[in-house]
Amino acid sequence: MIVNLLIRMKKLLYISGILTFFVLMSFMNVDFFSSMTKVDYIDGSKTLKFTTKMNTNHISDAIKINPNTAGFEAEVKKYVNNNFDVYVNGSPKTITFTGSQVSGETVWVYFETSGVSDISTLKIKNTILLSAFPKQINLVNIAYKGSQKTMNFQRGKEVNEVSF
Repeated sequence: MIVNLLIRMKKLLYISGILTFFVLMSFMNVDFFSSMTKVDYIDGSKTLKFTTKMNTNHISDAIKINPNTAGFEAEVKKYVNNNFDVYVNGSPKTITFTGSQVSGETVWVYFETSGVSDISTLKIKNTILLSAFPKQINLVNIAYKGSQKTMNFQRGKEVNEVSF
């Protein structure tokens, strides 16, 4: 009786081990699609400075250009200008691209908007990589005069607004 119980337990452990192995294997090749943008208000210059971090392969696939080529930064600039809009207190603001940097698996993109004296509402439309990757999530963290706000963007929720 005890021998039969031990044999059944051994079979159960063997089967659960195999099932656990297959479950763990299903997580092996999962790509995570996200970008992160940090927004800082610079009071002295009345400027909002944006720093966006995204995956090099993902942006390269979206704009269809190798990140090691000379035209990569110009295409990133065009892409950001077409996929990121800022409205301060209901008024659209012009984004000025200030540069980008490829660092291995990460691309850093820098841009800003000036002439921002006071913010009561900040509305952002962020469609970066949303058309290329259906599960893309874009996070935007905003620091304004000691206040911190976070926005989340994904397909179906491309526009977000916060109040200060």
